[in-house]
Amino acid sequence: MNISRKDISKTSAILTIDVTNEDYGSNVEKVLKDYKKRANIPGFRKGHTPFGLIKKQYGLSVKVDEINKLVQKKLHDYLTSEKISILGNPILIENKKLSWTEDNLSFDFELGLKPDFKLPFKNKKSIKLYEIEADKKMIDDQIKNIQNQYGKLVSTKKIEDHCEISGTFQNEEHKIDNSTTFKLDDIKNKSSKEQIIKMKIKDQIQLSTKELFKSESDLKFHLKATDQNISELHSVFFNLSEINKRLKADLNQELFDKLYGKDKISSVIELKERLKSDAEKSFANQSDQKLINDINEHLISETKINLPENFLKKWIQNSSEKKLSEREAEIEYDKSQKGLKYQLIESKIIEEYNLKIDQDEIVNFSKQMISNQMAQYGQTNPDKKELESISKRILSNKDEQKRLYDQLLSEKLLKLYKKNLKFKKVKVSYKEFIEMAYTKK
Repeated sequence: MNISRKDISKTSAILTIDVTNEDYGSNVEKVLKDYKKRANIPGFRKGHTPFGLIKKQYGLSVKVDEINKLVQKKLHDYLTSEKISILGNPILIENKKLSWTEDNLSFDFELGLKPDFKLPFKNKKSIKLYEIEADKKMIDDQIKNIQNQYGKLVSTKKIEDHCEISGTFQNEEHKIDNSTTFKLDDIKNKSSKEQIIKMKIKDQIQLSTKELFKSESDLKFHLKATDQNISELHSVFFNLSEINKRLKADLNQELFDKLYGKDKISSVIELKERLKSDAEKSFANQSDQKLINDINEHLISETKINLPENFLKKWIQNSSEKKLSEREAEIEYDKSQKGLKYQLIESKIIEEYNLKIDQDEIVNFSKQMISNQMAQYGQTNPDKKELESISKRILSNKDEQKRLYDQLLSEKLLKLYKKNLKFKKVKVSYKEFIEMAYTKK
């Protein structure tokens, strides 16, 4: 058996595999003899069918099968031994003149070769690295929320803004009967709001469901209604049972101790500093995620990669579950080429910078992640055996193991990027960052 290579371009080549009877003949003979032993052909006892008849009936199909297996093995061995990196899989070039009855056969395969390229780690234009600040308004709002959360409910007789209104919505025809609590601010319809304000405990009023709450999802929640009920429903009765006013918790040592433990915080100034620090630590993950996305975009746009475009379009067309037209294959290629470029870039970075991740690293990473999560619930010194047990359970799930691998790889890549690329630090508020990072342009 002979194999030869002809380079068409830097990213495309043709492999020709020549096969003779000496390469496959003995295997075909062996398979046919095995068929003879097992064959159940009418008119002959099992194992006594003439070999000539077996060969005539099964010879060609066995020959085709054995040659295909031989060619695929030779192709795989050649690519491995020659260390040829390819994209997709080799494509067999159709040969209309091929005759399986001949002893000597030749097969041509088209290869898409992985292109060589340089990593653009010397960026002239700095990439923005966002430092998200927790501004005064955010901290003040957070303190208000804490005061409300730890505050006390006090019963009152008059409905005012910010009161918590409890009662039951009913509609017998549509089987609505749900007790709930809401605030006056949740009501959208002005007329309904005016009716509710005038209510006293045990009063009942009839309300239109049109724009009763600020959103349809709120209406469904407070009425416990289905989509069908909502579409058919026009009004409900509301029975008022309670009016409560929430008194904010005082910003004192008792509250500070509830939040962070005894004597960890001793003033409002310290509370604000702690809230600001905690918030900005949590923002760092979001900032890093945007940074990785921006770096990936930079790498894709600045890396000159000459993909074997024609080959990849053919490969997409041939490898798809559903047979694609040339135009459909082009569309799929256009969708996937950006992702393919990034895969090549990431693979090259991992290889050049030896960013290997072994199983021990994943295990330790999972334990650290579990430990951090437990610390959030006050378990600052978890038992080692418990950590080991939880880690094993998590890593027994292949999807979870892959997620941890990807997360660990992202951390290593980010560390590498921060060392090799140029950045410009930009301070922004959380609101500005969210608008910039998640608003579609």
